[in-house]
Amino acid sequence: MNMPFSPEQQTLVRILDRDDANEMARIDAFVMAHREGTPFHRPVWLTSISKATGHEWRYIISEDAEGGLTGILPLHLIHSALFGRALVSSGFAVGGGILTTSERVKAKLADAAWQFAERHSFPSIELRGGNFDGEGWRNNSDVYAGFLRDLAQNDEDQLLAIPRKQRAEVRKGLKNELDVRIGCGTQDIADHYRIYAESVRNLGTPVFPKALFEEVMSGFGSDADILTVVSDGQPVASVLSLYHNGVVMPYWGGGTWEARRLRANDVLYYA
Repeated sequence: MNMPFSPEQQTLVRILDRDDANEMARIDAFVMAHREGTPFHRPVWLTSISKATGHEWRYIISEDAEGGLTGILPLHLIHSALFGRALVSSGFAVGGGILTTSERVKAKLADAAWQFAERHSFPSIELRGGNFDGEGWRNNSDVYAGFLRDLAQNDEDQLLAIPRKQRAEVRKGLKNELDVRIGCGTQDIADHYRIYAESVRNLGTPVFPKALFEEVMSGFGSDADILTVVSDGQPVASVLSLYHNGVVMPYWGGGTWEARRLRANDVLYYA
């Protein structure tokens, strides 16, 4: 008696470690079509981070018997003097993790990640997105936070959607003579990085290299931009945003000391 065969039951797991255009294109299509896909699952994120920081990348991918993608796990091989060695999905991101619709495939990808970690002496793996409660894994929900909300159809409704106290700060900022500039050119990156670096240093936090922002902007193309608030010709607040399937994610931002007085940061995120 023959047992009925289901291609979905056969899973091939392998590691991709080279920038093959065809492989990257099919992975990107898989991410864009998946309802839980994020910018941090995309090949452009992995390669941009790698080019800017030197941290290598890998994809662990699963395929069915017919060669169709059934799951992916993006990884950065982090070597840090401050934090040590770790496999991170994904590096410099607040998201990532295993992307699939099958719990069975999810377990296989997780097992493959542990095998890779053991072979290459990585003491830990950090999945920064998705839900996985496999044996030996610990869930920590206190490290990263995010929020989503629908945008209103017009500026006034969007302003009314802001809590009353914060809305008052936005209104004060809008009364100042502030200009809003959106772009992705060399000057936009330079202004943004200067403001970001100043803001991060004021918080006592290490500053990421400028090459990181340049590579992300170059790699993402029209899926990224920089919004800058200008006062009297001087940029005072700026944010780099990523776009993914109709959702905007303000990601790296900051403001100068002058931005506080002008409520430029409030205007920045309202705009």
